[in-house]
Amino acid sequence: MLRQLQGSSALLWRAGALIVIAAALSAGWLLFRRGPEPLVVYCAHDSVYADAVLRRFSERTGIPVAARYDTEATKSLGFTELLIAERERPRCDVFWNNQVLGTLALVDEGLLAPYRGEGFGRIPEMWKDPEGRWVGFGARLRVYIINTGKMPATEEAVRARMAGDLSRFAIAKPLYGTTFAHYVALWGLWGEKRLREWHADTRKRGAREAAGNAQVKDLVAEGVCDFGWTDTDDFFEAKDDGKPVAMLPIRVEGDRVLLMPNAVSIVRGAPHPEQARKLVDYLLSEECETALANSKARQIPLGPVAEDKLSPDVRKMLPLRGQAYGVGVQRGSQQACRTWLKSEYAK
Repeated sequence: MLRQLQGSSALLWRAGALIVIAAALSAGWLLFRRGPEPLVVYCAHDSVYADAVLRRFSERTGIPVAARYDTEATKSLGFTELLIAERERPRCDVFWNNQVLGTLALVDEGLLAPYRGEGFGRIPEMWKDPEGRWVGFGARLRVYIINTGKMPATEEAVRARMAGDLSRFAIAKPLYGTTFAHYVALWGLWGEKRLREWHADTRKRGAREAAGNAQVKDLVAEGVCDFGWTDTDDFFEAKDDGKPVAMLPIRVEGDRVLLMPNAVSIVRGAPHPEQARKLVDYLLSEECETALANSKARQIPLGPVAEDKLSPDVRKMLPLRGQAYGVGVQRGSQQACRTWLKSEYAK
């Protein structure tokens, strides 16, 4: 009998111990069993390119990364609005934008923390905030994508076509992304009146509007349209697929071109600020810019790099950095242009 009672007590003790352990796990007491919390990155750059960069960073540093991506059409604007909504309780550590305008709006909202780390000095002044609240890297170029089976890939041919019927010309709706940034640049260069008139005229002459730059690329690559506006990453995707395409830089203000850099920022009040600074340092490094340049996107480095390590496609584009229309001068036109375009497409 005594032996039975001792056995029952042992079973009860073990059962009680299991209950205590389960409660401890549920309450989060056994913290020593948990790995490090991941660095949260909101990323508007295409996941097919950004994933490799973030994985390499994690391998180098041991810092896990949880990346959140958004849709093709609304990604940069969507993240901007989300970060504003989360301002009282930030969830994101690092915002990797695929262009600068949304980031500038976050600067105005006071939502970005200054940081001038290891990579800050290698990026030219026109591509960064003096306080380090955002810094640009790895740029795309705004280009005409041309189906060479439909028309010559020359500036003369493009000018002639842009002056006439536009039913074979494609453009992304300018509500979001780099097409919106393009419109903001034109607003600053031309003024509101001229841009409104130009927009109405292109639509009247039959310009075909697509959901985004990737769709513009597809329309031209498949010969549905003869030419259109897109970015270099989309153009190179069509080229790599063997499509009959060529590109020409879109010129503004004479010989100026439009470069659309990535922009990296640390969110003010980020849960993991030390790890966030390490990611910013990595994204702004020569190694990272070289990797982005040699990816299928062929992004243009903004800081100094070893040119012999770059693909021929990227080396050809490097001189265009000196012809770029500045990001900062676009800033004041952003809200007015957005308000107009929202009303235009609400009709």
